[in-house]
Amino acid sequence: MHDPNIPSLSIIIPVGPGDVAWRGLVEQLSQLASRPQLLLVFADGDAQSNDVPDHCVALSAPAGRAHQLNAGITAADGQWLWLLHADSRLQPDTWPALREYLASMPRALGWFRLAFADDGPWPMAFNALGANLRARWLSLPFGDQGFVLHRDDAARLGPFDPALAYGEDHAMVWRARRIGLPLRCVGGTLSTSARKYAEQGWLRTTARHLRLTAAQAKQESRRT
Repeated sequence: MHDPNIPSLSIIIPVGPGDVAWRGLVEQLSQLASRPQLLLVFADGDAQSNDVPDHCVALSAPAGRAHQLNAGITAADGQWLWLLHADSRLQPDTWPALREYLASMPRALGWFRLAFADDGPWPMAFNALGANLRARWLSLPFGDQGFVLHRDDAARLGPFDPALAYGEDHAMVWRARRIGLPLRCVGGTLSTSARKYAEQGWLRTTARHLRLTAAQAKQESRRT
C-alpha cells in the first residue's frame, strides 16, 4: 500500500543481459512499507523477464542503459522517479533519507552518497571517497549514486542518449546543469558492487574511468 506521507514513486532498474544482481535489490525494495512501483527493464530476449515477482513490472527494451532507462521512464506511473543500478543495495540510512527528501518536494536532480560492497579490492574506499567528493564539490554525481527526480524534470531533461558509447548518466548531469536544474545530495548512502574492479584490475579500471570521464567532461563543458 502506498505511504500517504511521501509522493508516489517509481523505481526503474535496467537489467543487463544475463545479469541476476537485480534479484537481491528487488528483495530489499519489496520489504519497503511504501511498496513503490518497481519497473525492471530487461534487454530484449532476456528470459529473466518471464521470472519476476508479481508486484514488479517487467519491460523489454533494446540492450543498453540509455534505451532501458528511457523505456522505464516512459512506462512509470509515479510522480517521482528513482533510477537504480541492478547491483545497487540499500543501506540503513537510504530509505529514511529518501522519504525525508521527497517530503520536501525538491525540484532537483537528487543523488546519494556512494559506497562499494566488499566484493572488490581494498583500494575501493578511495574510489568511493573520490566519487563523493566529485559529486559534492564539482556537482558531478554518476548513475550508480541513484538519481532521483520529478517526472516533469525528467521531461525537461529529455531522454538519455543511446548513441553515446558510455557515460549516458554523466551527460544527463551536464544537461541538468545547462537547464538550471540543481543537483542535490539526498543524504543517505547507496552501495554498489565492485566486482568489475576485481575482475579487470583496480588500477586499469580506475584509470579507464578517469580517462573517459575527463574526455566526456571536456566535450560537455564546451556546450555550456
